[in-house]
This record gives sequence, C-alpha cells and structure tokens, in this order.
Amino acid sequence: MSNIKNAFKNGKAFIPFITCGDPDLNTTIACVTEATANGADLIELGIPFSDPTAEGPVIQEASERALRGGVTTDKIFDMVRKIRETVSVPMVFMTYANVVFSYGAEKFIGTCNEIGIDGIILPDLPFEERDEFLPVCEKYDVDLISLVAPTSEERISMIAKEAKGFLYIVSSLGVTGTRSEITTDLGAIVDVVRKNTDIPCAIGFGISNPAQAKKMADLSDGAIVGSAIVKIIGEYKEKSPAKVGEFVKEMKSALKN
Repeated sequence: MSNIKNAFKNGKAFIPFITCGDPDLNTTIACVTEATANGADLIELGIPFSDPTAEGPVIQEASERALRGGVTTDKIFDMVRKIRETVSVPMVFMTYANVVFSYGAEKFIGTCNEIGIDGIILPDLPFEERDEFLPVCEKYDVDLISLVAPTSEERISMIAKEAKGFLYIVSSLGVTGTRSEITTDLGAIVDVVRKNTDIPCAIGFGISNPAQAKKMADLSDGAIVGSAIVKIIGEYKEKSPAKVGEFVKEMKSALKN
C-alpha cells in the first residue's frame, strides 16, 4: 500500500505546500516540522525551477529567491534526509519534468525512494506522456501523482483509473494563487473521480482561508494550500515557522468541524 494513503486515514487531509530553500533550507526544515506538529497530514515540497509555468507570482518569487540563495536538487535531497529523522508523515515533491529529466530520471526517482519521498507531482507532464517516468516510479515505489483540471472533461475518468497515491484536483483555471472565490463545479469532477477509482482526491489552487479549505475538503478527501503558506514564509522569512504552524493548526481545525 502506498504510504500516501496514510495521509487520508484519519479524516480529511490537510496538505501544505512549501518551496524548498525560501528563504533557506534550515527554515524549510523548521516549517515542515511545525506544519506536521500542528496537524499537516502530507507535505508537498516544491523544488524550485526557473520557469514554473503552473505557478502564480507568489510561488514564482519564492522559487527565484531560493535559486538565488543557491538551492540545488542535491541540497534538497540532503534536507529531506534531515527532515526524515523526525518527521514520518508522507511527503511528495512538486516540481517540473525538466528538473527530473535533467538530473536523470533513474537517479532522481531512485533517490526519492532512498530518502523517503513517497510521490512526485509534475504539473507540466501531460497524462499521455507519463510513461516517460511511470516505469521508473513503479520500479522505485514512488507514486507519480496525476492532476485533473476543469478542462480535463472526458479525460477525468481515464486519469482517475490510472491514479497513483492521490489525485490532485485543480480547483480553477490558470496558475496557483489565492482566490476570493472558487466557482468551478468541483462536485461534478469529484463524482467522476469517485466512480473510477478508490484513490483519495484532494483539491488545490486558490485555497487561502479556513472556510475555503473546509468547503473543498467537504467535497473531496482533503485540501491543498500553497500560495497562502508561501506568502507567510516570504513575509516572515526565518521567523516564519511558528506562523506556518499557527496557520496549519487553524486550517486543520476547520477540516475537522
């Protein structure tokens, strides 16, 4: 059984996204530790990339800060090794296909297995091209996590049937970022997913407050929050871990009600 399923075994899952190395890797370690101590069920770690096509300005700027600070994939791997000394919740990487391809898929995914990364999310990898990485992921027992978007339409059932770990449902068209309102008919998307797979699904993109998180988790199996957390880290920098912990606690509490 995929370790990722453990994130969903105790009710609705809260999944924070954190950009690795913003403002530095020690702060990332502290933010992950605080997030898990305050109820995060699964951690999404963003590996910075110079051309993050799915990201809005908040996460783009965080990636740029991290890259300017000298973050590399190898340094992030070492950081995860340190995190795994104390943190046991499932963790996944969110990055781009070029990061994995340029590092070497076999080496990258093999290292994920070695350091305790349970899955990878590649938002720029079309479902039809997943076979470029899927056999290697299966070899090393690392889930290649698929995304479905409002534009996926008739492809949703096909993607759901092949889903690994959990299915990432994109709430809105466009890039990541906080939104005042999410108007997509996500219930219809989740219904199609439920008919085609037993794999959990979680909704992300645009969720920034407890009310939105609860609404999304009520529809699905969990809520994913990125920009709102990255914004806190961008504002408070080295002093952000405690703030991240408070935010995660508030969001997780909303999911329980």
